[in-house]
Amino acid sequence: MRFAGGLAVVVLSCGAVGHAVMTGLDTGIDRVDPFKDMKNRPQAGHGMNFLLVGTDGRDKITPEEKREYRLGGAPCHCTDTIMLVHLSADRDRATVISLPRDSYAEVPAHQDQNTGRPHKAHAVKLNAAYSEGGPNLTVRTVENMTRVKIDHYLEVDFTSFMKTVDAVGGVTICTAKTMRDSYTGLELLPGTHRLTGGQALQYVRSRHVDGAADLGRMQRQQRFIAALIKQATSSGVLLNPVKFKQVSSTLLGSVRADRDFGSEQMLALGQAMRGFTPSSSEFASVPVGDTAYEVKGIGSTVKWDEAKAAKLFESLREDRPLADAPAGRSAQPAQGGGSRPPTAVPVDVPPDEIRVQVENGTRIAGLGGRVDSALRATGFDTTGVPGAGARRDVKRTVITYDPRWDRSARTVATALPGSELRAVPGQGRTVLVTAGTDYQKVIPVRADDPYRGQFAVATGDQVNCGT
Repeated sequence: MRFAGGLAVVVLSCGAVGHAVMTGLDTGIDRVDPFKDMKNRPQAGHGMNFLLVGTDGRDKITPEEKREYRLGGAPCHCTDTIMLVHLSADRDRATVISLPRDSYAEVPAHQDQNTGRPHKAHAVKLNAAYSEGGPNLTVRTVENMTRVKIDHYLEVDFTSFMKTVDAVGGVTICTAKTMRDSYTGLELLPGTHRLTGGQALQYVRSRHVDGAADLGRMQRQQRFIAALIKQATSSGVLLNPVKFKQVSSTLLGSVRADRDFGSEQMLALGQAMRGFTPSSSEFASVPVGDTAYEVKGIGSTVKWDEAKAAKLFESLREDRPLADAPAGRSAQPAQGGGSRPPTAVPVDVPPDEIRVQVENGTRIAGLGGRVDSALRATGFDTTGVPGAGARRDVKRTVITYDPRWDRSARTVATALPGSELRAVPGQGRTVLVTAGTDYQKVIPVRADDPYRGQFAVATGDQVNCGT
């Protein structure tokens, strides 16, 4: 969230009004010194590294908001979200790596910020480093675990998160399946949703949507950041000085940052990031070896896969992209020099797992063949032998399916917007598509999990809603 907001700031700073709007904005930032007295730090690599943390700030939430967004209980005064963000030296790419808050960590010797008592190095869950030693111990612990030198520290809490989302007019999220979490109150049906600040907080906090728990939540947080980047770069906020200053004041007025992060740094970054878009960002999580690593006195922790994690952070230090195809301006345009093809819409069932038979329900010659070819092109397992429908006067395309394969049918319906779904018990696993005169095109679809490659990376345009 902080990265996306900061991105909005630096993008505007490229414009003619940038300096005038930026002047004085950083005076409201609450300053911390996370690098005080730090020794034996990792060697600086190429590019710039930010440690972004989201803290549990429910003590600042109103009673009404606590009830509406299920924020009961006492605040833990710990880091609820931890992300390492790398901006490449050429400013063509941003890499966001989520660090599980329950990661097994060993904090170095330090003085407890609450009691003043000295502590020897000991094992903790990563988010507890903030409770014991604040930003300084958090930065020291992350640097020790990753061997990546942190250049800047940024911190946001629940309140500033909600206010910032509302200030940009909400953020659009799409989901391929129903999402319910009784703990946060999240309830989203399949489709596209415009989330307000409070709803967005429910979305990024939910851990009980599926069996993926906190690891699934980290991917939803990454999707949200990608959506926020898209909103910031595609809306008129960045081109409207008045609106931009309103959003920036909301954002920066409630953030904690290191002493060296201010408007000058944001302006310098902005000049270098003129072509930055959602596709310029890539998202990954630290490779995990054991999701239930028991530690005496601590409980169940998340143990990193040391070998894979070491390779990931080596790529970060050496300023190499994680995605198989580099993100950003180096991406290849569509064939023929045209614009990029539309982003595929995420669906619940992978299209290559769905058997489809196409029939032509009209008198339009060759329509069945065109529909079959288009569905196969986006990944569906079509028969390749379209037939003639029993009726030749079908106006609206019909998808007939066995109720046992309803999720597959909804995936086909996503690819054929406006079509009608009809359940036929006993039909079997093959989905029947009867093309009507309303057919225009097939919308590209993809499995809901776009993370690929040795580090399970996805670029921002891959995790955004389709266009």
